[in-house]
Amino acid sequence: MHPFSPRATRPTPAERVRSVLAAAHSMTVVSDGHQQEVHRLDGGGPMGHIHLHDPAEETHAASAARIPVRLEFTDIAPTPVRDRLRARVTLTGLLATPYSTDADTSICMEFGQALIEDAAGRSFITLEELHDTDIDPLALCEASMLTHLVDRHAELVPLLLRLVRPRPERDMVRALPLALDRYGITLRLEHPTGDQDVRLPFPTPVTDVDQAGARIHALFAAARRASHPNRLLT
Repeated sequence: MHPFSPRATRPTPAERVRSVLAAAHSMTVVSDGHQQEVHRLDGGGPMGHIHLHDPAEETHAASAARIPVRLEFTDIAPTPVRDRLRARVTLTGLLATPYSTDADTSICMEFGQALIEDAAGRSFITLEELHDTDIDPLALCEASMLTHLVDRHAELVPLLLRLVRPRPERDMVRALPLALDRYGITLRLEHPTGDQDVRLPFPTPVTDVDQAGARIHALFAAARRASHPNRLLT
């Protein structure tokens, strides 16, 4: 796999898709005129249940009739922000046999396309990009880390506002962590008539989950050293 860019400050669309797939606990399967909700993805994620292969690869089912399939995933913020939907990921392709939740083995799916829709817009991801992208080391623990921050250390979240440039508007109602990845943390600033998402990048990206605590503490240390106190902290 290709290494991530050490100078990047946010995930690429391919990294976002890999993270959504790695952390997914459920998905919607639309195929053969039927829609099924699948809730047995804990541990292995969808890619432990479905094998994606290139249409150019020869398979034993190449000459058989193939069935269109669409896999839908939703990425929901683990914290109680206003709009918790962070992204939608859709994989489309072909199956050699009808999809069944009773299958004991992984299902082979001929890859068509991958689409992610989020605040940045719509991006199509190729199978090569998915294969060449590493899973974010924080993808599987992001939810627990963010909920721990909100539930146990909520008083520290406003401290991070000292790092926001330009300074938040005075009518801000609330600030909550929205997302956490190898490149940094995203805060959602809620206002009476809208929301604003701001990125606080880590000094260097996380390459191992054990580094996450130190990176987060580095942000808090930087916030304490910040020259301007925020009015919400007084």
